[in-house]
Order: sequence, then structure tokens, then C-alpha cells
Amino acid sequence: MNKTAHQINKTLLAALLGSGCIAMATPAAQAGPTIQFGDEGSMTFTYAVQGWYQNREYSAANTKTENDFFLRRNRLALSGQFNDYVGYYFQVEGGGFPGADNSLFVRDAYVTIDYKDELRFMVGEFKNTFSRENLEACLEPLTLDRSGVLAYTPFGGTRDKGVAVWGNLFDAKLQYRAMLSEGRDDAAKPEDKLRVTTRVHYSFLDPEYNYGYLGTYLGTQKVFTIGAAYDYQPDVVYADYLMRSDPKDYKAWTLDAFFEYPTASGVYTASAAYFKYDSGDVSNAAPDANYPVNGDLKGYYAKVGYMLPNKVGMGRLQFFARHDKADYGIKTANTEYYDRSINSIGANYYINGQNLKLTVEYSDIDFDTPHPLFAQLQDQKLLTLGLQFVF
Repeated sequence: MNKTAHQINKTLLAALLGSGCIAMATPAAQAGPTIQFGDEGSMTFTYAVQGWYQNREYSAANTKTENDFFLRRNRLALSGQFNDYVGYYFQVEGGGFPGADNSLFVRDAYVTIDYKDELRFMVGEFKNTFSRENLEACLEPLTLDRSGVLAYTPFGGTRDKGVAVWGNLFDAKLQYRAMLSEGRDDAAKPEDKLRVTTRVHYSFLDPEYNYGYLGTYLGTQKVFTIGAAYDYQPDVVYADYLMRSDPKDYKAWTLDAFFEYPTASGVYTASAAYFKYDSGDVSNAAPDANYPVNGDLKGYYAKVGYMLPNKVGMGRLQFFARHDKADYGIKTANTEYYDRSINSIGANYYINGQNLKLTVEYSDIDFDTPHPLFAQLQDQKLLTLGLQFVF
């Protein structure tokens, strides 16, 4: 698969850092004002911003070190209830990676119908229900951000338009989800067929009963949850786009686990997941130009955290580390330049929980076979300083 330097820079660097947030998680970082309408109606306003400074140093001797200040996320959300059964969520954003268009766009827009805890519905544009880390609130992570491309499906990304049914069973120990959505929806796909996603998890300790998860509960819960998901869309890409022949299906699966336990010596957190995305090895055939770089990706992440038991100054201090490994399977003259691993360490300083915190993270990005020309596919060191504010 041939990529220009511009395409690699736009696609891979964004993928390494990831994107997205989730609204349906535990509302610990939802602190905005609320207006009541009658006995059952309400509307809550929430503003959230993540400001980052990044220093990126490439291994290539002739490549400049990059220094950037930018708004990683900059969001205004309206959420609430129409009545006891019907709720809503609407969110706009103006932010992104360096060089991105910062104009406002709609990030989420959906309606919820909660018939009972065992049977709930979502309709609109919202988080797809495949990976745990994609479903973890971006305002309540353990590490600086998600694992990037691993957590996001190739043909749906972080969000999708459709309908989901989900619910909690056995005192919310068991949760199920099923989603029918657009998936890939452009002129290049062979057939206009819908995407189907299913997910299930089981909580052995305190239940995780929301649609979204948290990356850390800051020691407020004892959690051990395992989950699995499957994603499928038929006839999603031509192996030979020029001849419009050999259509391929997309399918993917993931397994994940999350553990957090507060003790007298501190709060211990651990999380891991494995992913396998499969589009029939189309990346090494002749697909359309919009075929995503992660269409045949496999890999995993593992992350751990430790929060000190007592305050340090005005806030709480939490250390973390993570390891990511991604195998794209993309060959250029029989060489796989995209495959890489990332090792990161860092710390969160919670001044007012997730509503006001500082984060520092240092990442070592190591490519299995560095590209001889493109610096973006060569080893890198990345230092990020972040400020998060939620109101």
C-alpha cells in the first residue's frame, strides 16, 4: 500500500493519539449547572477543555523537533431528561490535533430510552460499542489518552450513527449491548449494508452499569470486569477497486479486562485488551484510496496505575504506565513499516478530581522497521503536558 508523506502524517500521527469522548459514563466529571423543567425534565450544561503542550523529537537527523500548544478537546454539551424514560445528549466541539480545523462541529447527538434497567435504547450518533477503551470517558482516563488506532474501529472510528439496545442483568453484574449502524458509508464500498456490533461484560466486584466506562474510579469503587465484543459489516471494500471486483467483508473482535482496588496503601489499577481487525488483507491488494490504515490491524495494550493513599499538597497524585503493540500487516516491498510499539510513563495530579487536573506523560515510540524516508514512520520521543478543566 503506497502512502504519500502527507497522508502518513495526517493518518498515523492522529491514530497514535486517538480521539473521542463518552457522555454516558459515571458523571463524576459532569459539574455544570442544571435547569429543571417541571417534575421530570432537566437540562445540564457542561464545558470541558483539555489544553496540551507537546514536544516531539524524531530519530531522523534531518527532521526538526516539533513543539505545539493546542486544544486536544474543547467541548460544550447539553444533556438531560425529557421525562423519567426519555433522555438526550448533544455535544459540539472545536479542537483537535495541531494543524486541524478548529471550527465547531457536532460530536454527539442522540436520544436515550430507558424502559427499565434490563432494556435500554440509544438512537442517533454516539459512541460505537466495540472496545472498552473507546467507551472509557476521555475526561476520566487513567493515562493521558487512549491507545489511538487500536481502540478505534477502521470503518466506524469512535462514533457511528444508528441504534443500540443494551441493559444490565443479574444485579448489573452482566451487561449486554447490540448496535446496528452505518459503519463504512461512502461511494467506494461494494454494497450499502449495515454494521452490526455486539458486546458483553461481566463484573465480579462492583458493577459497571453505565453505557460508558471510566479509565480510573480514583479509588471510589472495587472493580474487576472482563468484556468481549464482535464487529461485522459485509461487502465493505473491494480488493481490486479499479476493476470493482473481489468484495471483502470486515470483521473484528476484542477481549478486555479492567481491575481497580483501593487499599490502605493506595489505589491499584490495571487494564489490558487484545484486538483483531480483519478485512481480508486488503491493504496488500488494490483497495480504494480511502481504505483505512488499520483495516487489518492486530495488537494489544496494557496499562497500570497507582494512586498514593494521601494528598500531596492540595491534590491527589497518581502514577501510570502503559505499553501498546500494533501490527498493521501493511507491506511495502515486503517490508512492514507501520508496525510499532509505544511505552509510556506519566502522572496525574488531581486538584479537584477529574474536573481540574494536570497530567504529564513521556512516550517512546519504536517502529519495528523504521522507514528510510518518512520521519513519521521512524522512532520518536514524545513529551506531553496537559491541563484538564471541566465545568
